[in-house]
Parts: sequence; C-alpha cells; structure tokens
Amino acid sequence: MHTRRFEKIRNKAKIALEDGRVFEGVSFGAAGERYGEVVFNTSMAGYQEILTDPSYRGQIVTMTYPLIGNYGVNKEDVESYRPFAEGFVVKESSRLASNWRSEEGLGAYLKQNGIVGIEGVDTRALTRHIRLRGAMKAVISTEDLNDRSLVEKARSSPGLIGRDLVRDITTQGVKYWQKKGKYKVVVIDLGVKFNILRQLAANGCSVVLVPADMAAEDICRLKPDGVLISNGPGDPEGIPYVAETAKKLIGKFPIFGICFGQQILGLAFGGKTYKLKFGHHGGNQPVKDLDTGRVHITVQNHGFCVDIKSLDKREIEITHINLNDGTLEGIRHKKLPIFSVQFHPEAGPGPHDAEYLFGKFVKMMERKRA
Repeated sequence: MHTRRFEKIRNKAKIALEDGRVFEGVSFGAAGERYGEVVFNTSMAGYQEILTDPSYRGQIVTMTYPLIGNYGVNKEDVESYRPFAEGFVVKESSRLASNWRSEEGLGAYLKQNGIVGIEGVDTRALTRHIRLRGAMKAVISTEDLNDRSLVEKARSSPGLIGRDLVRDITTQGVKYWQKKGKYKVVVIDLGVKFNILRQLAANGCSVVLVPADMAAEDICRLKPDGVLISNGPGDPEGIPYVAETAKKLIGKFPIFGICFGQQILGLAFGGKTYKLKFGHHGGNQPVKDLDTGRVHITVQNHGFCVDIKSLDKREIEITHINLNDGTLEGIRHKKLPIFSVQFHPEAGPGPHDAEYLFGKFVKMMERKRA
C-alpha cells in the first residue's frame, strides 16, 4: 500500500502558468522541470516532427488532439538532430504504438531526450485559456508540485521577447546537405527543418548550410545562385545581426524567406514585427494567395509576425493573407527576386499545398543566371 501511494506521488506532474492557472497530470516523459512559453498545436498527427522542429525551442507544446503517440516514433520522421520543445502536454498518451514503422513509444522517446511530458491534463481547458488570455510563460515540473512555488517560477522565467534563441542551435561552420545540383543554395540556418533541405535537394539544388552569424561577405564568397533564410525560434528582434546580413544580401541574389526568414526580411526592408496573442501553430491554417485567389491549407509555427502597415508599399507587395485573423503570410519585392512566406511550405508534418514555392525559387535562380 505504501509503495503504491509513493508511486502515485512520484508520477504526478504539473504545468503552472504565470497568470496563476495550474493544471495537474501524470508524468510520461523525462523527470525534471522546464520553463517556456506555453502554446497549443492543432495538428492531429506529426507529433515527432513537431517535437523536433527547432522553432519550438523555448516553448512548451500542448496538443489539442486528445490521443497522441498511437503510431509510435521512428528515426526517419525527425526534422532536426534532436527534439527542441521544452515540454509536451497531452490529454492521453497512447501506450500502444500501432504502426509497422514504429521503433519505440513516445514516452520512451521523451525520456531518452530529456523532454518533460505530462498527460491527463484537460487540454481543452488549457487551450481555451491560452486563446482567451494569450500565450504566456509557464513551467512544467515533476519535482516541485507546490502551486504557489511553480507560479512564481513561471513569472520569473525569461520568456521569449528580445532573446536570442538561435545562436545555440544554428549550424557550426559551413556544412553541405547535398553537394550536387544545378543551382547552389546557401541556407542561413536559424533552426532549419530537414524537410526544407530535402525539398531544395529534390528540386535539383546543391544545398549548403551556414551559421546565423556568418557575415554577408563570407556568404558572397560561397558564390550561391540563391539564398534561403530559414525558420527558427523566438523573437526576430532578438537577432538583429541576421537582419543586417539580409540587408547586405538584398539585390545580390534571389532570396527566399520561410517563417522566421520572412520576419527577418521584413526587418531588413525597414518593417516592424510584433507578438501575436497566441500565435499560429498547427497543420490546418487557411492562407489566401492574393495572386490566384486560391486558398491553401498550411502548416505554421510562429508567435511573431511582420506588421503589414510598417512595410513600404512602393517596394513590397503582399502576396498571402491568413484567413483566420488577416495577418501577413507572404510578401515579395516589386523589382528584385525576393519573396517570403510566413507558413512552412515544406510541410513535415502537414499538407503539401505550398510545395510549389520551392519550384518558384528555382525559377528565380534560372532567370538570374540567364
């Protein structure tokens, strides 16, 4: 009896928000305590890709779909070399991994990678709370179960605004993903997903990754046909050195910005960024292409956005708009071969509606070379 009671206490876990709200559940990942901004993701599947998306560094992810982990985990469906989410919150973690590709269960995967997971949480209530009050600082813990202590820890944690979360996750030195290709693309790695690199390679590109702090002059010495500014975590104003690099590259090469990359280009063009109330996280975000009138269902993961009003309309035109809240989802330069989107066209996970944008980037490089 005493042993069972001890096990129940040991397995408890809590997530506490800075506004004083506390949710209790049961630990199913690594033991410990982690801090981050709590957000919700509306995807029904793709939890392994979500966990390994470097854009989630500094965030605790809540899944709105109630049953997570039912097809297990494998070594192929990763978007980076390790998981980057600070914590993982679900309604129910499936103990049965029913898929022929499964190599291990989700709980074991979290434990191996030091990710604190909590299940048994009323994720509908947590999601609604974030929708109403906004994304906020939080702490997830299997160690400290005192509500008052946890709330105070959440309030004193650093948050995302103004922080540089890129320096520790960007590639170290110049690295080739694929050497052969008709067009050489330099990827400024702010936390790039593997599927972006796969899509470039599939479109016949030689792909080389460079660190976020590489100088524009050194990028030019690599003689690329085009430059891609990748996705990444946190506040774009926390890495002003990348915007300065982008400024110096404008007009020299075709440039494609994805997610964080769009925010960096927005800053490079003299625009401003701001924090969204609860961000866009999930694989079912509707975006309208203003050129064609078509609506694409997109995968997104960002908490910041470029302010439409801050852009110089004489140089920059809007190409995509989010149909849920009217925020900016795509821009292009009116004269130069530069464009960007706020969503993730590579999917991984998510719909493939926007994969054509990689082909568009290749055509830009073709025209530039011609």
